Amino acid sequence: MKNILFKSLGSIAIAVALTGCGNEFLKTEMSNGLEFDTALDRLDKIGVALNGTYYRFFEYEFAGNYGTVIGDLASDIVYWNRRTSHQNDIYQFTYQPTGASSEYIWEYGYKVVDHSSRIISASKKLQSTVSQEEMPELGVYTAESYALRAYANFVLVNVFGHQVMVDGNDFSSEPGIVVVDEPIKDDQKVKRSTVGDTYSAILSDLDNAISLFETYGDRGSLFYFNLAAAYGLAARVNLYLENFEDADLYAQKAIEEFGIDTLTYSPEAYKALYNYGDSNTESMFALAITTTDNWSANSCGTLFSTYDYSPSPWLLSILGENDVRNAIMIFARNSTPTLPRFGGGKFGCYAMSNPAYATNYLINAPEMFLIQAESNLRGTTVDLEAAKKALLVVAKRNLDITSVEDLPATKDELLAFLRDECARELFQEGHRLFDIRRWGVKGNAYAYDAPNVTFRFKDVDLSNVIFPIPDDEINSGFGVEQTPNWNAGRPQ
Repeated sequence: MKNILFKSLGSIAIAVALTGCGNEFLKTEMSNGLEFDTALDRLDKIGVALNGTYYRFFEYEFAGNYGTVIGDLASDIVYWNRRTSHQNDIYQFTYQPTGASSEYIWEYGYKVVDHSSRIISASKKLQSTVSQEEMPELGVYTAESYALRAYANFVLVNVFGHQVMVDGNDFSSEPGIVVVDEPIKDDQKVKRSTVGDTYSAILSDLDNAISLFETYGDRGSLFYFNLAAAYGLAARVNLYLENFEDADLYAQKAIEEFGIDTLTYSPEAYKALYNYGDSNTESMFALAITTTDNWSANSCGTLFSTYDYSPSPWLLSILGENDVRNAIMIFARNSTPTLPRFGGGKFGCYAMSNPAYATNYLINAPEMFLIQAESNLRGTTVDLEAAKKALLVVAKRNLDITSVEDLPATKDELLAFLRDECARELFQEGHRLFDIRRWGVKGNAYAYDAPNVTFRFKDVDLSNVIFPIPDDEINSGFGVEQTPNWNAGRPQ
């Protein structure tokens, strides 16, 4: 059996060819012929290796598709019309340890983790040899590597581990993932850390990334990890940990660093966010998908068009008539109420008219305002006015909502409204299942019988949904054990 987690690490396979430049994103050749001990001994090689790490992150097996959409497919906001079969095992909750989705996410997530770890290790060694003029570049490369590793570990622990906190209940002692501090040697035995220890490692990586970004700056590009995105990811991680004060703080830092205090509130402006490439002025970090570097049939745009996923009838039902988000709820000409065929939504790529060219926007300003709203509602000190103020920034996408007086008055009503607002705003961003799990509320999944609002699984507890670690990894004999009773939390 192959060892997915750390196979073939005796020689480097992360884009460290002697040709190419660290600033030519996704334009680097792969090489299997360089021994790692000597491969990353210069700053330019670090840059090239980092490009390769971004590419692994960017691939459809991870952030480019599978690692992003899994949280929405297994939820109440997506509809599958059954005309084609793509990731429908996730949608129907029939996934198995032999399934492609989990294997892809595990394998490519760990490619990002491993490659980032190698760059971090090599960068530490280079600190004493690079010139003062080169230190800022090395610092930024290292910061990005820490942030990429944190992001990959966060995806992995949420897919393959229990939700760390569920409405105040602590599950940090449950099995997490394999935490990689230093590059794993070829054939080295490993073991899983707890969910809590995994989150500690993620926070440590983000602390290091933020410190380096604050010291050396960032590239100022949407398509590279930057300080605002690092703050944003820290806000998300702390929200999951129910560290609400820190979540609120980091969300505010992300907003201030990004320089945004309002969103778009017209249908035309909202749709234009999803034109192509860097058109999304509300996004802090996105994938560098282009007309030439994209996943075509394996893209998220294809999944939400040709491959027959669309917004669920329930999601459409909770969008107000004057909600600007209706601007991207566009269906194909051959769509029917009973057989919906979507036009891509946030993956519509409207300027290019080809959803396969659409970019995945991964860390975005609206999420930060929603994090602030939730943190002020669920924190130790409840601040209804602060929660309403933050929530209104997003809720005003519905043009019938113009002031905090149009929002619910009580904490419980606001929380219920917030949950629906997260569904409306974060559709296609991959958060929904994990939000339902951590809230500890009963949820619905597996919509069918469009245009009726009908679910196969109704009012079920999704907080114990855990995806199995791939059999190939378990059977490889390198020490990773399957999550006990992983199947028990799956809705039946």
